[in-house]
Amino acid sequence: MKDLASIPVVLMAFFAILNPIGNLPVFISLTASDEDKVSHAVARKALTIATIIVILFTFGGKEIFTLFGIDLAALRSIGGIIIAIIGYDMLKGKSSSLQHNVDPKHPNLEQEMSVAITPLAMPILAGPGTIATAMNLANRYNPLIVVFSFILLALLTYFLFVYGEIIVKKLGENMLAVITRLMGLILAVIGTDMLFAGLKAAFKILN
Repeated sequence: MKDLASIPVVLMAFFAILNPIGNLPVFISLTASDEDKVSHAVARKALTIATIIVILFTFGGKEIFTLFGIDLAALRSIGGIIIAIIGYDMLKGKSSSLQHNVDPKHPNLEQEMSVAITPLAMPILAGPGTIATAMNLANRYNPLIVVFSFILLALLTYFLFVYGEIIVKKLGENMLAVITRLMGLILAVIGTDMLFAGLKAAFKILN
């Protein structure tokens, strides 16, 4: 029951870092000249790859970092800083270069599906901020809940991407800007909390 109660918290953290509504214009611009069938396939491939990356770091991130001699307290701290910076940039109404740096021009036809891998899956959907969030959440909550929550959000993101143009028209640019700033505020708070947790753990280790 306690694990189920953590789902809203985990969902909110992932929703803020992924910012699917704020990323709608990016997806639309990258698939602007594609047929619906192709753009839907791009969305599916990108979200599938992003989910695999999150699963990998949720269950094996600790081992991966241990292999390279990286302490989890350091991950929490730097992850918190990265997430807080992304949130701060979103709060100012702009995309952070730490999250993604995408040229809005559509690629050549030969690269239609390649945008699903880069830049959509990595680094837009599963960039450093998402990976750090997944690992920090897995350290606090049941990893299965973390993965389950991300899958739910991936399904929601797919729906938003598929009906992206309609949603953007309905919401309007002003509402999108408000949502982006709200997500930025939440993200900045989450990042600050992660930073404090990392510093607290680091000082315990030093003592």
